[in-house]
Amino acid sequence: MLVNSEQIIEALIETIQMVAFSLLFSILLGLPLGILLVVTRKGHLIENLTIFNVLNGIINIFRSVPFIILLVAMIPVTRFIVGTSIGTTAAIVPLVFYAGPYIARLVENSLLEVEPGVIEAAEAMGATPWQIITKFLLPEALSSLVLALTIATIGLVGASAMAGAVGGGGIGDLAITYGYQRFDTITMIITVAILIVIVQGLQSFGNIAAKKIRRR
Repeated sequence: MLVNSEQIIEALIETIQMVAFSLLFSILLGLPLGILLVVTRKGHLIENLTIFNVLNGIINIFRSVPFIILLVAMIPVTRFIVGTSIGTTAAIVPLVFYAGPYIARLVENSLLEVEPGVIEAAEAMGATPWQIITKFLLPEALSSLVLALTIATIGLVGASAMAGAVGGGGIGDLAITYGYQRFDTITMIITVAILIVIVQGLQSFGNIAAKKIRRR
């Protein structure tokens, strides 16, 4: 039985859903973590080495685990949160735990690129740490943050395809079920082509958005 266009469209929609919701929750998790990693480090706005070392260690642990292992290891957690370990919704949970710490690192790197003089000028004007973060630090790093989130989104596309190995749905599931297990070369080529188009589109959009922000 060959794959049809309806199955491809359904798989594409599932992939978009997985990536979109995973990205949203990952940003909600990773952005605050990335900011905390920066402002609590030694010599920064609200230096607190205890918080920094704890967050740094936790993020390093999650970043050290390959996604396919994290995917399997988190099955009990996924089942507890969403009631199942199979399907598109279930795949979002490990994707968030995978991408959240990754985004935190990307945010940290972007914020550290901001010139120290910007923070010093803000402090000289009497700005509070919260005002410095929201009015100076984040706006100055916005272009870099857009590129960082583009990279994270592309990473999520790849991870969502890998989630198909454990019945996560989407393009990856289609590629494994039909392309690999049933030796359907055409399906494999189609799924790879779709992933390439998605990644190219995301990267182009991110580059354009970052360039427009830099010109402001």
